[in-house]
Amino acid sequence: MDINALIADELKVKKSQVDAAVELLDEGNTIPFIARYRKEVTGGLDDDALRVLGERLEYLRGLEDRKQTVLSTIEEAGKLTDDLRRKIDVAQTLAEVEDIYRPYKPKRRTRATIAKERGLEPLAEIIKTQELKTSLNDEAEKYVDPENDVHVPEDAVQGACDIIAEEISDNADFRSFIREKTKNEGLMVSAQKKENAPSVYEMYYDYSEKVSTIPGHRVLAMNRGEKEDFLTVKITAPVDDIKKYLEKQIITNDNPNTAPALKNAVSDAYDRLIAPSIEREIRSDLTEMAEDGAIKVFSANLRQLLLAPPIAGKTVLGWDPGFNHGCKLAVCDPTGKILTTDMVFPFKPKNDTAGTVKKVLSLIDRYSVDLIALGNGTASRESEALVAEIIKSASRPVQYVIVNEAGASVYSASELAAKELPDLDVEGRGAASMARRLIDPLSELVKIDPKAIGVGQYQHDMNQKKLSEALSGVVEAVVNSVGVDVNTASAPLLSYVAGISKTVSNNILTYREENGSFGDRQELLKVKGLGPKAFEQCAGFLRIRDGKEPLDNTGVHPESYDKTKQLLGILGFTEDDLKNGNLSDIDKKTGPVDELAEKLDIGVPTLTDIIKELKKPGRDPREEMPKPILRSDVLSMDDLKPGMKLKGTVRNIVDFGAFVDIGVHEDGLVHISQISNRHIKHPLDVLSIGDIVDVTVLDVDKEKGRISLTMKNDAEKSDNGKAEKQNGRRENDRRDSGKRNAARKSDKNNRHRDSDKKNNRGGKNNTNRPDRQRGNSRDVGTNLGSLLSGLKLD
Repeated sequence: MDINALIADELKVKKSQVDAAVELLDEGNTIPFIARYRKEVTGGLDDDALRVLGERLEYLRGLEDRKQTVLSTIEEAGKLTDDLRRKIDVAQTLAEVEDIYRPYKPKRRTRATIAKERGLEPLAEIIKTQELKTSLNDEAEKYVDPENDVHVPEDAVQGACDIIAEEISDNADFRSFIREKTKNEGLMVSAQKKENAPSVYEMYYDYSEKVSTIPGHRVLAMNRGEKEDFLTVKITAPVDDIKKYLEKQIITNDNPNTAPALKNAVSDAYDRLIAPSIEREIRSDLTEMAEDGAIKVFSANLRQLLLAPPIAGKTVLGWDPGFNHGCKLAVCDPTGKILTTDMVFPFKPKNDTAGTVKKVLSLIDRYSVDLIALGNGTASRESEALVAEIIKSASRPVQYVIVNEAGASVYSASELAAKELPDLDVEGRGAASMARRLIDPLSELVKIDPKAIGVGQYQHDMNQKKLSEALSGVVEAVVNSVGVDVNTASAPLLSYVAGISKTVSNNILTYREENGSFGDRQELLKVKGLGPKAFEQCAGFLRIRDGKEPLDNTGVHPESYDKTKQLLGILGFTEDDLKNGNLSDIDKKTGPVDELAEKLDIGVPTLTDIIKELKKPGRDPREEMPKPILRSDVLSMDDLKPGMKLKGTVRNIVDFGAFVDIGVHEDGLVHISQISNRHIKHPLDVLSIGDIVDVTVLDVDKEKGRISLTMKNDAEKSDNGKAEKQNGRRENDRRDSGKRNAARKSDKNNRHRDSDKKNNRGGKNNTNRPDRQRGNSRDVGTNLGSLLSGLKLD
């Protein structure tokens, strides 16, 4: 098998591109480095394509290794034929190889091996020839041997049929047919396991869907329901058709003496040996497919969350809400430096609303607070109502933003947080994290396990190694696309830079502490463990602001510095122009890029990237992302009416739709059918986390705390009218309620912020939270106006 040719065909690229990429990977180059600085070599393969290429390369090389092992084993047994070698050589999956190898595997003791030990193999051969002239029992009488545990002719026939059944089961062609038949026509079926046991899986108590079309999120929901003992799940196949196929292949002579025995052997082979095995394979394949889909969604969501734009030049008050243990506050300056921390207790049991208002207004005045970053955990709704009232009386303009606090508790209790913020307790660190997540989301979010960020579905039910690798790849790609200031970055952020390990990232911090800031990129070579190869990989992604070399603050790789300076000379610019940012019109002076590239003896892609960097040194792709919605007032469920038009932020994307924050404590669901006027296969086709979208309220279910939204235009909505509203309700109440609640449940271990806090999907949408019984959030603001007007601040 030509692995590179196969990958090229799968990726729809030239084989020469794959050959080049594989060579670079084998030389130890990282994917970000190859994608960014070796475009000419790979023909422009991007980060995503290279990651897929790497995964397939690993799988196919493993497949080739397994083929060689199988061939050697069969050859040692003296059973390798040219036809068998050919079949193994052309096999393209591990399943195919294992099917071919099955008859030659060293077997554990089975009914067939026992029958062979009893000398019944000749009888099995007689039955298979289908030419017996006498009754089968008469022939079987010859094999009766009480000492061998064959007491009557029926025992001999049964043993012979056991041998035939195993041979049928071991036939690779039969298995391939049955596998495909079951995949194409079979059903995944679930049923209630315990009577009178209500659960979030009720929609699956009597449910079936074709194996070929069932979406991944339903596979994962069924798997979880089975794991939690609420459901029984199985694969049903077109059994009659499969057995007829096997009988047609096996029974070639309608001999009444042998046909009944062969028919029994076929039935036993399928029921006892093939069906359970194929069901396991298909369920494993479905789970893998579902996991891959969920990981893809999680990865896309995570990418957008990490690319959220920083809030520049703002002093931020981080508000980590809570009930029993109070609300934690931390004020950070625009760089993330902590100015002060505090605690307030506005809710039960202390109900110190007046003290809270006074303290928060005082902090706003004293530190010139511009924004409040409000965590979205328990007590977020009550805190939001209180904050909205407080800022109305602030002496300066203040707005607030809801911040996803998933994983903050993990970080605040970590060794890293204790080292970074040794003077703060766990609560203070959590509030500081809220503020910093708004000031620079990427720098703060890299400090926690990507899995804890909570923008996926069923993440705790899938292969954790595969999930971790995929999400780490996303973080790595984002960090390197943004670039990292080597003089201010934390160790976790540096560890995601291409070529830098966790050990080396810590060594960089140690070097900074001992020697001060890096003056140029070349100084990185003085860091312990950072040799020439690591330098080659990381240098272009590390930035040094106001250093000796102005190009060190760009994405231009040091290997291209000489060519870059030649370019400046050709175009009539100086290094002072670079230092002073006077190259904004450089692209207008280059002329035909291909001619200029030939003159400089560099590739067009490299030259194009250099020009982009010179035009805007230190450019940050996050600047092009949607800015967060800043709020100064709060809506409640009571304010929402069907037909109301609102602007919101996409908070999470799942297979069946998108959750949108519209300024109410519960995120609204835009079902996939309501996202676009045209048909879309997945919400990710048109939406990303962080997108600012215009939505219209379809339906509000106050009792269940659900909001149905649509993004379709007015003409489309008027055509569908009542049907859309019913569809939103039906999808919320019947089809998606189980999936949403099940998906949220998986995240509870990541969402505990206080002992009294409960699980919530991104801080919202969980209709089972105890705080949903505490009344309307607007109650918190009742009479606050009179309270604030009579309050005197020190």
